[in-house]
Amino acid sequence: MKDKLSKLSIKLQLLKDESGQDLIEYALMVALISLAATIGMKNLATSINLAFTHIGTKLSTYTT
Repeated sequence: MKDKLSKLSIKLQLLKDESGQDLIEYALMVALISLAATIGMKNLATSINLAFTHIGTKLSTYTT
């Protein structure tokens, strides 16, 4: 009987253990930051491309 209670106690302690939860939270945080960075970089790339297009247009008008 003691052996069964001991095994049950160990199983309950394993179910109660939350040490793996931190890893999942960090993985979700990294995924969210990566997604935000990707979206931000796309907008930044569009702005940079537009700026170079304007510069190229101005330079071509001055050289002709």
